[in-house]
Amino acid sequence: MYKTNSRPTRSTSTNSRPKRAFSSDSSSESRSPRRSFSRPTGNGSFSRSPRSASFGGFSRGGSSRRQFSSSGSRGGNGGGRRGGRQLSTFDVSKYINLNPVAAKTEVYETKHKFSDFKLEKNLTEAIAAAGLETPSPIQDQVIPLILEGNDVIGLAQTGTGKTAAFLIPTIQKTLKQRGYLTLILTPTRELAIQIEQELKKLTPKMGIYSTVCVGGMNIMPQIRGLRRRNHFIIGTPGRVQDLIDRGHIKPGAITHVILDEADRMLDMGFIHDIKQILKDIPDERETLFFSATMSKSIEGLVHDFLRNPITISVRKADITNSITQDVVRYEHHSKFETLVSLLKEPAFERVIIFGAMKHSVEKLSQELIHAGVTADAIHGNKSHGQRQRALKRFKDGQIKVLVATDVAARGIHIDDVSHVINYDLPSTYEDYVHRIGRTGRGSKRGQALTFVPNK
Repeated sequence: MYKTNSRPTRSTSTNSRPKRAFSSDSSSESRSPRRSFSRPTGNGSFSRSPRSASFGGFSRGGSSRRQFSSSGSRGGNGGGRRGGRQLSTFDVSKYINLNPVAAKTEVYETKHKFSDFKLEKNLTEAIAAAGLETPSPIQDQVIPLILEGNDVIGLAQTGTGKTAAFLIPTIQKTLKQRGYLTLILTPTRELAIQIEQELKKLTPKMGIYSTVCVGGMNIMPQIRGLRRRNHFIIGTPGRVQDLIDRGHIKPGAITHVILDEADRMLDMGFIHDIKQILKDIPDERETLFFSATMSKSIEGLVHDFLRNPITISVRKADITNSITQDVVRYEHHSKFETLVSLLKEPAFERVIIFGAMKHSVEKLSQELIHAGVTADAIHGNKSHGQRQRALKRFKDGQIKVLVATDVAARGIHIDDVSHVINYDLPSTYEDYVHRIGRTGRGSKRGQALTFVPNK
């Protein structure tokens, strides 16, 4: 167990529950649940609503069990579950891994070089300039299949190089046939923007044009961008459907469709938008699905909209061997002080802290600043510009800590994150995996800490 020397001096409350408004156009924030902790019951359990997930057994040996239980279900557009697996118990002690270096990992032997794919010379040069030397496992297996025109299901977690895996062959096809139009759907505007950034990095001076169409931003610049001849449209389902309804995106012109983080989009309630978008696109399109999990909803989409797809799975173990995991015990009145004490240790160089709700994340970031810790926050109440500035400050090293809701759990790729801290507990096992996956990326190692109250 991670130990600190903080003294219990005060508590930070995050129990107020604000009203939340959802719309298909506000696709930048995961529709995470309202969350509050009640007073302990006689058996040492804390009730939490509304999801049917619980967290127990936080002691390393499992001898002391504290159950965090909840009940209820989520309705709304797309409905259903979130995170793929909702566990009746989430035994953190099972996931404490203090010696990940000793764990055995399979070494994938790459079968191709980028030169083997017979790409256009300017694309090969751009790949090298982007620092891509040897194809990652997902790139090695998927690129040839896409170049051959197959529909593909790629099961891969973030940090595996899947963005380049679908961009490189699609760019190659576009360079050979300028009439192609590729629609890329993503769950968040941050991911859409990052995909376009990688697209531009791979297509310098190639005359490849793209427009990002996402909610939470002024729609007029997006409409103007769609008036030119685009080769790629990258967007969130709600805004894309809106622009289709307005007549600015013509589904009949789309030749390729890529769904990135498909599981997250369905979890956020976009399944109806996705189905509506796909049914209006010509059947002869090529379709690519990339997802970390294969849920029943995704299986349904695959059955309805893909043609004899080839499935490639390069998923790592659920808890990667590159991340040291531990819990941090805290007294009820010293949670914030325990956090500050940790952050002042030299090893905590670049840290992402996950909180439960938008208002509590904002409050925590302000309190950290007042405590002398350079910090900023990203959440659904921030404007697009504010969120991009916070991410840039964090990437550039101007701030040490980024406090975030689960909107940052997927799609935000930041190098050299030394620590992920679960200041508030995740709702599901999958949320935990995606949170801690912000550190220990590629060949780097990282540390994940989960705050757990003492009895």
